[in-house]
Amino acid sequence: MLVQRLSTLLDFKKYLKELGVDSGGVAILKKKATSNLFYIKDMHVGAANILKQDALSIGADLAVPKGVVTAEKKRVDAILIATTAQLEKLVQKELAQPFGLKDLSAQLKLHLNKATKATKATKIMGVINANDDSFYSASRFNTESAIVKIEQMIEDGADIIDVGAVSSKPNSVGVSELEELERIKPIVDLIKQKKLYEKVAFSVDTYTPLVARYACENGFSIINDIKGFESDELCKVASEFNAQAILMHMQGEPRNMQDNPKYDSILTDISNFFQERIEKLNSFGVENIVLDVGIGFGKTLEHNLELIANLEHFKMFHKELLVGASRKSMIAKIVPSKSEERLSGTLAIHLKAIDNGASIIRVHDVKEHYQAIRVNEAIKSV
Repeated sequence: MLVQRLSTLLDFKKYLKELGVDSGGVAILKKKATSNLFYIKDMHVGAANILKQDALSIGADLAVPKGVVTAEKKRVDAILIATTAQLEKLVQKELAQPFGLKDLSAQLKLHLNKATKATKATKIMGVINANDDSFYSASRFNTESAIVKIEQMIEDGADIIDVGAVSSKPNSVGVSELEELERIKPIVDLIKQKKLYEKVAFSVDTYTPLVARYACENGFSIINDIKGFESDELCKVASEFNAQAILMHMQGEPRNMQDNPKYDSILTDISNFFQERIEKLNSFGVENIVLDVGIGFGKTLEHNLELIANLEHFKMFHKELLVGASRKSMIAKIVPSKSEERLSGTLAIHLKAIDNGASIIRVHDVKEHYQAIRVNEAIKSV
């Protein structure tokens, strides 16, 4: 007799099929093999005790702080550990429980519904910079070369093209709205003239309302703001044009963001930021929101690695997640390299980000990402 450990869900599904288990059985057993972790914040201690017992009764568990049984604190955080099958049972159990557990049941059910929906293929966002000081020189273009590059990116498989005119690399300094508009306007005008927005979606990488408005008036449908829609006026532009809002987290400003960035808990701090800014955008009528954790924007290497490894944490908001680590210096901190030598490291980060929940990847190298992502999807579909 030989015992073989199955290390992944992919192995599990493969061997179920090889065993001859019927399709209905595969679906049931998959639920029993798929583990889910949920961080539950600010629970009533009574709810924590009930949920702990209910979870244990079905083979799941709830990690709680010391002192929960004796109710040392009125409100606590906890981590729920359950397979998908156990989660389905728990959702039903908590419907009749007090201390807000009925609401928790509804939230867990929402997670279940989201998980069972088919996921769309990863979208690739190509990067075009209409400035001469971006950190990666190969992404800098004047008007004519930008259009040639955009058309090439479309042919290579881009779903979105992100056009910006102000560098956001560490220690960079911003420019006036008028200068930013002057830089980007010729490219926007030519995109409109050629009706390229009929082939792919266009995103404007800006935090200035003047530039965002001009882009949206001329075929752009996405506003990508590294300042996380700090500006009320930018929120108004997004609402007026029904634009998708890419909400990015950044600690500080580009000129000082890498000056010893610190967090109490990077996952919690960014979650709180997202919650606040989502509510703000919603108050302006903006519902179509993508979240970007801001790799390299006010983060150390350790912060960036923690975010990639725990990206699924941000799925709690039920928004698409964007990751942009293309050729960034975090790669050079692991393996010394110049920006033009970091494609392999970029692909490694982005494929892991996709596995952990990202559905949009912002890249300089569209063709290479298209191939890597499609191969990765093919492997996971087996």
